[in-house]
Amino acid sequence: MLSLLRPLILLLLLAVSSTTSAFALPKVYKQALPGYQYKFPKDHFSHDQFRTEWWYYTGHLLTDDKRKFGYELTFFRTGADDQPANKNSVWKMDNFYLAHFAVTDENGKKFSYREKLNRAGLRLAGAREDAYYVFNEGWSVEKIGEHYLLRADAPDYSIHLLLDSLKPPVIHGVNGVSQKAGCVGCASHYYSMTRLKTIGTLFAGEKPYAVTGLSWMDHEFGSNQLTTDQSGWDWYSIQLDDNRELMLYILRRTDGTVEKQSSGTIVNADGTSKHISLADFAISPTGSWTSSKTKGKYPMGWKVSVPSAGLDLVLSPNLLDQELVTGRSTAITYWEGSVTVTGSSNRKPVRGQGYVEMTGYAEKFKQKL
Repeated sequence: MLSLLRPLILLLLLAVSSTTSAFALPKVYKQALPGYQYKFPKDHFSHDQFRTEWWYYTGHLLTDDKRKFGYELTFFRTGADDQPANKNSVWKMDNFYLAHFAVTDENGKKFSYREKLNRAGLRLAGAREDAYYVFNEGWSVEKIGEHYLLRADAPDYSIHLLLDSLKPPVIHGVNGVSQKAGCVGCASHYYSMTRLKTIGTLFAGEKPYAVTGLSWMDHEFGSNQLTTDQSGWDWYSIQLDDNRELMLYILRRTDGTVEKQSSGTIVNADGTSKHISLADFAISPTGSWTSSKTKGKYPMGWKVSVPSAGLDLVLSPNLLDQELVTGRSTAITYWEGSVTVTGSSNRKPVRGQGYVEMTGYAEKFKQKL
């Protein structure tokens, strides 16, 4: 019954907020500009002075009996257009909070996802500016000491995980910004924790599994990242067994070309990193897959080459259908899935694992966040 009431409660909250919107002032957000100086752990916290923010966890888990799972747990915050008239009211609409949780059961060949949309009123969701604690109903991430605790419960799969970073945070881009287009402020402040040792429990229905593995965390915040000339993006995170990591993103334009600000980062075994531009890498699909739900046609399987790092890799999806149709939250349809990595590193065989995200294939991308 509570699950049926939640949408009605949210609509009521929106209605109450709209009665005060005439008295609210337009909110001005900061732009992501060069020169930003990161400070940790403070930059894990919420940045409400920017319009859009997300905390993105993906990972690969292994049970004692060698069952393999991938997971995604993502928290979004997006600011409202107006400054709330009464900043102390529990009904104020200063931020929306959204969350996605997905599990890829590689052995069971099953993909499952859930989504949430809430606001801070009634303490249904929030992200603190004075601590690393982000939550949406019962899903949460928080920092306790040097550990990160992730929790997401759903009827089919749940995760309770403890993460420890094996490397310092890696800052992407140049001079504190990850540029997404040529215009001023069309960028984000973007960093990752690329190798997080992971232990905990995964529940498949009511059955608990002790799991170990590796996770990856992305955190971005900005106010005006994408433009109307862009149709979507492809994002790749790769963890190699030679203790290196690779992040790449391709921004696709509506005219069929690639945004020249597309770029990436190579993370060395010792935690140092290097920014790489679009000219420094090549990605080509090896196949395609068409969704039966949305009819979107996605590239499926990829060759990735980074000559300066001695990398020639092949990424293979662990399950074809890892598509999320998030009409109840972000209203974006995207493919986010676990992949297996093979290939060579400096001419030596290498293996690894990763995650790939693709937007704009099932629908024309619109800036909804």
